[in-house]
Amino acid sequence: MRRSRFAPLLLALGLVLLAGPARAFCLFQCNAAKTKYPIVLAHGLAGFDELFGVFEYFFGIPSELRGKGATVFVTQVSAFQSTAARGEQLIDQIETIAAITGKPKVNLIGHSHGGLDVRYVASVRPDLVASVTTVASPHQGAELADFLRANVQNGSFTEDLLAFFANSLGTVLGLLSGTTNPQDAILALDALTSTGLAAFNAQHPQGVPTTACGQGASVVNGIRYYSWSGTGVLTNVFDVSDPALGLTSLFYSEANDGLVGRCSSHLGSVIRDNYFQNHLDEVNQILGLVSIFESNPKTLFRNHANRLKNAGL
Repeated sequence: MRRSRFAPLLLALGLVLLAGPARAFCLFQCNAAKTKYPIVLAHGLAGFDELFGVFEYFFGIPSELRGKGATVFVTQVSAFQSTAARGEQLIDQIETIAAITGKPKVNLIGHSHGGLDVRYVASVRPDLVASVTTVASPHQGAELADFLRANVQNGSFTEDLLAFFANSLGTVLGLLSGTTNPQDAILALDALTSTGLAAFNAQHPQGVPTTACGQGASVVNGIRYYSWSGTGVLTNVFDVSDPALGLTSLFYSEANDGLVGRCSSHLGSVIRDNYFQNHLDEVNQILGLVSIFESNPKTLFRNHANRLKNAGL
């Protein structure tokens, strides 16, 4: 049975999460994103909430939503860890958010591995969740993870070396963002393979399509499920991350954003699966250097908040 009281550290975390930039001056549609329940953003693999309290994972997105009336929390879990471990860390923070706001539920939006985390939360604690939205999450597995798992033998020196550097990176990211969550890169890798996702989907099937590249149930146990993703890779000549995503995209047999395949991203009601955005563009990274020929990521999040509002969430 889960503990029912909050540790002082978690309550302090919640207070920090509640604090954010003041609502921006607004003249038009100032309550367009004012949802009934708070919006909770969950980062992906190797993610964070903010580095040095300044550099946001969801770059400029929380302030965009707050400027249109939303109550927004940005959470942080282990950068590298199993989905269940990350999900349990997320539950602790959601319980704190509920205590602070007095709202019994939240609208969860997860990017990449964060989309699996929010699915876990909705499955094991549906009482806390009004909606689940995943942005470029590999619900059927990531082909790059399959390649790495196939070429890195269990217990090998290569696996140990990979784990050491990834776990060290995760620890540093945690310290720079003020947390000390445990890291396990190998469990994270296994969680993102097609085998790992098959097992996860068997335990947590809510919203998962039952046909190839189809849509899943839009409502399960009173929780609404949504998803969107992109299939762009080289989207901005000034973005230094684009070439790396161009290389990783070569491991995929379907259209992808550099790390997640188009069909693999489908969950619940698919809003769109082919935005001209790569895996970092989807959260407005790096530093907002995204395609000028596609809808801005901040606009997509703002429009989705309005969608949730109109659905009574």
